[in-house]
Amino acid sequence: MDEPVRRTSRRLREKQNQEKKQTLPPKCLTFTSEKSDSEEEENIQEAKVKRKKKSPPGYRQDLSEYELERLENIRQNQAFLSSLKLPEISEALRPKPKPTQKGLKREKTETELLPVRKSLRLQNKGPQTNVTVEMTPYEAREPEEKPKKVPGPIPLDPINLDEHVSLPEDLINLWNEIPVKQETETSNLKSYQQMLKKLSINDSCVVKVVKDRICSAAFHPSSSNLLMAAGDKSGHLGLWKPDAKWGDDGVIYFEPHSRAINCMAFSSHPCNLITVSYDGSARSMDLEKAVFDELYRSHSGLRSFDFLSADCSTLLLCEWNGDVAVVDRRTPDASNESLYTMASSPLRSIHVHPVQQHYFVVAESRFVNIYDLRHLKRRNNNAVGELSGHSRSVSSAFFSPVTGNRVLTTCMDNKIRVFDTSQMDGRTPVLKSITHNMQTGRWLSRLSAVWDPKQEECFMIGSVERPRRIKVYHESGLCLHTFQNMDHLTTVCSITAFHPSRNILLGGNSSGRLHIFTDCFIN
Repeated sequence: MDEPVRRTSRRLREKQNQEKKQTLPPKCLTFTSEKSDSEEEENIQEAKVKRKKKSPPGYRQDLSEYELERLENIRQNQAFLSSLKLPEISEALRPKPKPTQKGLKREKTETELLPVRKSLRLQNKGPQTNVTVEMTPYEAREPEEKPKKVPGPIPLDPINLDEHVSLPEDLINLWNEIPVKQETETSNLKSYQQMLKKLSINDSCVVKVVKDRICSAAFHPSSSNLLMAAGDKSGHLGLWKPDAKWGDDGVIYFEPHSRAINCMAFSSHPCNLITVSYDGSARSMDLEKAVFDELYRSHSGLRSFDFLSADCSTLLLCEWNGDVAVVDRRTPDASNESLYTMASSPLRSIHVHPVQQHYFVVAESRFVNIYDLRHLKRRNNNAVGELSGHSRSVSSAFFSPVTGNRVLTTCMDNKIRVFDTSQMDGRTPVLKSITHNMQTGRWLSRLSAVWDPKQEECFMIGSVERPRRIKVYHESGLCLHTFQNMDHLTTVCSITAFHPSRNILLGGNSSGRLHIFTDCFIN
């Protein structure tokens, strides 16, 4: 008997599917509807209108509802992502490249290789008993103080130039340029504010001029060229001309002193740079002679000075021990013409009245007094005016640049004070007291408010606030402008100065860098 043919389940399913397909009506067949042709046409038109209403503007009208909904979701997601501003946030979080370091370069110091320390166990030694440890005195562990410079003139030899290279000729020509005298007038505060807002800083306006912390800085009085000087705490002196090709990015570097250069100023023609230092010497930088002449030498440190005559031939210096010396630059020896002892010590600042030059103001620790040079004695001198109200030590005191009717003081009690000195009759009332944080610490130079020589009623001071800034005030206490720049002004500028004739100001920090705010581009 023949056995039946065995078929797999797959073949059975295929056969059943073919039978079902044969029973279904063909696709081309259309079933008649109860609706008429006109009603069917109306339904089609209504569907098109609904689809047109659903489709957003800008999309094709022949897309299905699913495709339209998908495109609308994509549009909404893109709008949400763009509202988050992710590219801008990522750009802001990206670390910015460090600005190029211009000026003096860092000196490579060779590290001393010390022998490898091994324990007694690794040396196969037992514990040692009765070992005496030699203690080094604290004074011996302190760094050795730099020796003082020899008395007399010092050769003017730049440190960062080769020995056979002479000073640049364009520097000597600029040095001897006679500045144009400009009449100082008090301009409108609104126009003065607009001028301040035009001053800016860029990458070429920040240069390392000296190695250590800047203690003093000054502008050369030339109105056609820009030349600046800065002195640091180690006695180094740097000259910087922004567009010069000599030195390190226009910087020439000297060492006329052995300790901090506390004060400096350019004299009138013939132009010299006068510097005083804690090493007790006052020197004059003379490019024609190529020397640093010694004008005065003291056993005590020199803190500040000012010119006592219009031709800058006589100096008034204050010493740290409380003495005030009158020095004539024309005398051959480095001695004083007269010496006076003030009421207290130490002396931190001295400044001469711009009109009545026999008056001068001295910051004596917590006291600020005005003296008359015509009535001074060797000791026990009485002040003609007392500027009272300071509860801590005073950093500086300056007469206003044109009339001398105001005195600006900076005190460690976090106050800037403006006094009325129009009448030298012993009455010096306080016109305004401005709160300003002066707590710089031991690693920064003290803040000091300085007048703008072109504007009788305005002054400038650095700040320890963040972001770092330099502020310009009116004597009424109104803050006229705040200089800020997140890219180029990132440190405290304790030392500030205005240019005597141009709309330029500088700030010096603790790393030896000068920052320039100017209205003209520096290449």
